Amino acid sequence: MSDMKSGRPGNRVRLEDVAKLAGVSMKTVSNVVHDYPHVSATTRERVQAAIDQLGYRPNLTARTLATGRTGMLALAIPEIDQPYFADLARHIGEEATRRGYRIIVEQTLKDLEAERAVIRDREEGLVDGVIFQPVRIDTMEIARLRPDTPLVLLGEGARPLTADHVMIDNVAAARDGMDLLLRQGRRRIGFLGMVRRDPTQSTHLRLLGYQESLLAADAISDPALVVETDWFGVDDGITALRAALDAGARFDALFCRDDLFAMAALRVLDRAGLRVPDDVAVLGWDDTALARYSTPALSSISPDKAAIARTTLDLLEDRMAGFDGVGRHRTVAHAIAERDTTAVSG
Repeated sequence: MSDMKSGRPGNRVRLEDVAKLAGVSMKTVSNVVHDYPHVSATTRERVQAAIDQLGYRPNLTARTLATGRTGMLALAIPEIDQPYFADLARHIGEEATRRGYRIIVEQTLKDLEAERAVIRDREEGLVDGVIFQPVRIDTMEIARLRPDTPLVLLGEGARPLTADHVMIDNVAAARDGMDLLLRQGRRRIGFLGMVRRDPTQSTHLRLLGYQESLLAADAISDPALVVETDWFGVDDGITALRAALDAGARFDALFCRDDLFAMAALRVLDRAGLRVPDDVAVLGWDDTALARYSTPALSSISPDKAAIARTTLDLLEDRMAGFDGVGRHRTVAHAIAERDTTAVSG
């Protein structure tokens, strides 16, 4: 095998080139490429060595014609540079790779037409299944445009009975986070932030859990403690919280919609001379890298992203294998990653 040059300059490496180098039939090479189980370990190793040496890449069109599958999945998320979605995309990508798929990631930027395009089978024929976190499109429209390509929905947005759906219980997670703060004796707990013109359901569900916990604990429920922001960025959170402090709002804890707003809170509180957690405890949401590496390290509500990925791929593979039943709704676990910003001294 060492006598053959690697690849064929100027030409695409063919299946028959791999077969010749490995000393096997083209059918055997195809079986290895498609991971069929009835190939001996010795033969598989020899074929894989030839593939590696020649740099062979299976022809996608030929594979699709032979198997009816592309081996590709689409992941449509609102923003690829938002820390939570970046984390989620990594977990889904890793899980897909373990199962033999490749992932195409696209961002919809919370645009309604872009979301409609995902549902309208824009990827039909290119991918075997679609994982999609909708924001603006409504339930009825998803049901009406139900694609032929297998689909699993993520998040707290539209979820028709016809579609599979994976999420965490945002209200319950918010209550758990609030209970942590309330057990520490915090009573003036602010919510950062209530995003104006927010197209998502996440903020409203988290705010609901926050409010339910205050009522149940007979803690202070003051509208001035709910800090409104113009949008989702760190700068939006900084501007809004600074304005609230300047207007006289006082907190002994801040329950933040996500880790980005928690970063904003840490910056504003530090500039205001308020110590975290002694003067004001801070709790984020999403448990992203921002939480783990901030100073002080941020406590954060932690969705089980690995479980979201596994559950999503389980449902999608069922659909790809022919399951055509009603939509299945799966709620994945959450936890609270307690770090320095909610630590109790003493």
